Parts: sequence; structure tokens; C-alpha cells
Amino acid sequence: MKNSLIDAFNIERKIPKNIGVTDYEVFQDKKLLDDLRTKIVENLIDKEMPEDKLLTEFINDEIDRTIEGYDLSNLERSHLFNLIDNEINGYGPITELLEDKNVTEIMVNSPKEIYVEIDGQLIKDESVSFINDDHIIRTIERLIEPLGRTIDVSNPMVDSRLPDGSRINAVIPPLSTKGPVITIRKFKETMVGIEDLIRIGTLTPYMGRFLDAAVRGKLNIIVCGGTGSGKTTLLNIMSSFIGSHERIITIEDAAELKLRQQHVISLETRVTNYESEGEVTIRDLVINSLRMRPDRIIVGEVRGKEAFDMLQAMNTGHDGSLTTLHANGAWDALNRLETMVLMSGLEIPIKAIREYITSAIDLVVVIERMNDGKRKVTSISELDGFIDDNIKLKEIFTFKQKGLTEKGEVDGEFILNKYKPKVLSKIMARGVNDLDDMFNINKK
Repeated sequence: MKNSLIDAFNIERKIPKNIGVTDYEVFQDKKLLDDLRTKIVENLIDKEMPEDKLLTEFINDEIDRTIEGYDLSNLERSHLFNLIDNEINGYGPITELLEDKNVTEIMVNSPKEIYVEIDGQLIKDESVSFINDDHIIRTIERLIEPLGRTIDVSNPMVDSRLPDGSRINAVIPPLSTKGPVITIRKFKETMVGIEDLIRIGTLTPYMGRFLDAAVRGKLNIIVCGGTGSGKTTLLNIMSSFIGSHERIITIEDAAELKLRQQHVISLETRVTNYESEGEVTIRDLVINSLRMRPDRIIVGEVRGKEAFDMLQAMNTGHDGSLTTLHANGAWDALNRLETMVLMSGLEIPIKAIREYITSAIDLVVVIERMNDGKRKVTSISELDGFIDDNIKLKEIFTFKQKGLTEKGEVDGEFILNKYKPKVLSKIMARGVNDLDDMFNINKK
């Protein structure tokens, strides 16, 4: 669609917008509406606007000319006008999905294959479709153009964030053999505190209190989990426990963390330019952050060589650092850390790496997306020395799954293991003394 139409047009509807695009199921002849939408969009793309016509008049005339002779109801006409409005003023077919607060993820696999996540469940949305692959690519370009990003054959992949904090990933051929693909993980503004996680059953009040104390007590913590498990959400909420007097440096590929504190410096990586120059990596930013007098360093996700620099920061007085790591459990997280340190190119024996990890990391928090789509913190463990040169993990909290209910929901219980964690001494040394009742600290 031509830029003049995209930038200047603000459609004057002849029929009130009284039906949403997502109310598509009320129509009998859906194929007809899809065909008409296709004709209107393609006509607007191919035609130049006459100099003697106003833009709104030109658009409305084009729509009326296309649907002339069809016996459409008012709702069907309104639906078509809304679709064209979304093409010009929004982001095409996914405009209303982006606005729907119940939708947490949008996945465009092909023109007729669009999935959404609602309440943790993936659903194929039959009401939304694109005309063809070019239509998807135009929508991608519309989404990323304000971000200063481009996508083409020489740069066929983009990973960035939208102005509202949502994360967008787009891949086009030749990397994607199926055609252009869009994945949007929407920023969830409603999840604002640990109380929200407790309310929906992600963790218990005891677990929430413990994580609060652990962060205020400046423990070094890794949050791990699989894709879409809620790592960033949990990290964001845990970051809110940091004192307002502290200087916080956040480091991310695409800034998703929304900290409430005033003294926050957000750093973001940079990809290479057309000359394959100018790249700034997570590792570069971690190293640079040490020169910025941080009280806290928060790395959105470690996935490579920067792991060694993060551990080094934790081992050299930068207590209270937080990060996430893609792993399916605490053991997996530690194994991945070992591998990442080896990636740094330093010839360090495995035993020395494990000692380095043990001296740096205090807690590993595991969050999982369960079979019913809900997220749960399934484990909070401390690193407790070694057994036969292997790092010893000891679980403080555990989620034990019993099975599924008749409704298909996960049935289980959170368990507070009956022992006094070693990290309590670090927490209490920082003046945080509100866990006495949880671990019977004053009892022999």
C-alpha cells in the first residue's frame, strides 16, 4: 500500500463501526467477504490517487465501487470498512488481536494459519487471514518501520520490540521455507506485582515472601524455564523488590523489563548495519556495565559468552544480580552455564568452572508452563557445595504434580521443604529478618 495512503488517510466511515473484525463468525458467506477485502486492498495498492480527489473520498469510492451489486447487510458492509481501516490506520488483519488484552501471543504461520494464545491455550483464529505472503510482509514492514528496522532478502530476520513493550519476531524466505512468519509476544500490563502471581496460583504467599527477601538480601538469582514459561514476567516482578535508592543497570536484546524504580539505566544490544559493522552484544554491555557503578545488574537473558562476564560480576562484589536462562530445570540451567563459560574461549577446567558458578549463584528459580497452559514456579533451589565434584542443589520449595483434574487442569501442591537454607545467613546479614516464622529460625 502506498505511503501516501498509509500515512495520510483517516477513514470516514459511512457505516458506524459497530462490529469487530473478530465477530467474523456471524457472517454466512465468509468467502465472499474475503474476496471483496482482497479486491479492495489490491485496488488500493495498484491505483494512484487522482489529484482532484480527497483521500477519504477516493478510498470510500473505491470501496463502494468494489461492493456495488452485492447484497450486503449493514454488518457485512461495516465489517469490510473496518478491515480497510485496519489496513490503513493499523496493522492489517492482526490490528484487533494486538488491541485485545485477552490475547497474549499472536503467531502468523501463513496467510490462512493464524494462532493466538489466550489463558495459556493456543487457538487457531479462523476469523483472521491475510491475502497472500506479500500481504504478511507488508504488515511486517508496517510494524518494524517505526522501530528503525528493515526486513528483506539480505536481512530476512528481525527481532525487536513494539512501542508498547511487546516483542516481535519476524522471519521471511529464504530462512523460512514456508513463507513469512510473525510471532508477537504481547507485553502484559495487568501483571504488576507478586500478588498477581499468587492469585493465579503461580506460587504461594510463602514463596513470594521468600523471593522478596532474597532480592532485598542481594542474593544472585537465575530464573530459568522453557519458551513462554513466564521467565521475563517473573524477573520483572522480582526486580520490583529492589530498593528505590539503588542504581540498576538492565541489559537486554530487546527491552522488555519495566522497572518502577527511578534510578534505572536500560541498555539494549544493537545488530550489525548493512556493512556488517556496529554490532553491540550482551557481552559488550555486561562488560561496560561494570564501569557504570551499578548496585544491581539485571541481564534479560544469558545465552552465550556473556555468561562468564555475568558470573565474574557476581563474584566481584556485584551482589543481587538477576538474570534468566533458557533451561528446563535447575540442573539443566547449571549445565548450560558450564557450556556458556566454555564458549568464552577460556581454557578453564570443568571443576574450576563449577566452583566459579557455586561461588557466584545463590538461587535457581524454575518456572514452567504446565499442560493446562498455566505457569507455576516448580522449584526454588540453593547451591549447596559439591558432591563428587558435581554441584549440589537443594530444593527449598517444590511443586509436586499429582495428575490432572477432570477439567484437564494440573493437580498438585507446593511444598516447603523442612530445613534451614544456607542462604538465610546471607539474607539476614543484609538486615532482612522477616522469614523467622517460615523456617522456624528461633527454634532449635
